[in-house]
Amino acid sequence: MPKTSQLHPRQEPLPPASPSPGPNSLGALFWAFTGLALQGFGGVVAIAQRELVDKKQWLTQAQFVEDWAVAQVLPGPNVVNLSLMIGDRYFGVRGGMVALAGMLSFPLVIVLILAALFSGVSDSPMVQGALRGMGAVAAGMIVATGLRLLSALKDNVLGTTISWTLAAATFVAIALLKLPLIWVLLGLGGLAALWAYHQLGRLGKGAP
Repeated sequence: MPKTSQLHPRQEPLPPASPSPGPNSLGALFWAFTGLALQGFGGVVAIAQRELVDKKQWLTQAQFVEDWAVAQVLPGPNVVNLSLMIGDRYFGVRGGMVALAGMLSFPLVIVLILAALFSGVSDSPMVQGALRGMGAVAAGMIVATGLRLLSALKDNVLGTTISWTLAAATFVAIALLKLPLIWVLLGLGGLAALWAYHQLGRLGKGAP
């Protein structure tokens, strides 16, 4: 009796997965962070949020908040840490180095030129007044960005009440009590991390 072959139903090929948003080349990554750095007068966080989340959509609002939080905890300039993290995410170590180069190359040249020019007029009352005005604008940009990022807290694993409480406690500790940043990070940041770990454990167990 001849063997009969078992016919399998024809399987349709799966549709190709849609590419995740992100830079499509190292060149795009370099020029993106170069443009970000050249716009970041006084407060790069505002420009970074607008460019990476709103325009290029390389990150969601929640991802940007998470990455920015890590960049702030790590030693060194926040936006430099962020550039290394994003570059490494898409292209590995090469991407991190390229993003860092884009962040620092052109601004370094401009700062050196401006420093040479500024040394001759730094004592001018007009120049000092202009710098104070720029400082006020930079502070306003940072506050505006912080307000925009608040929307990401509604989906935070900590919960809205805890998030607002920690934000208020951080403001009091830094702005009013003038505590060193390292102690605020270790204290309030440690408490926040422990509570988040607890909440994630409850979610993993299916707790309501």
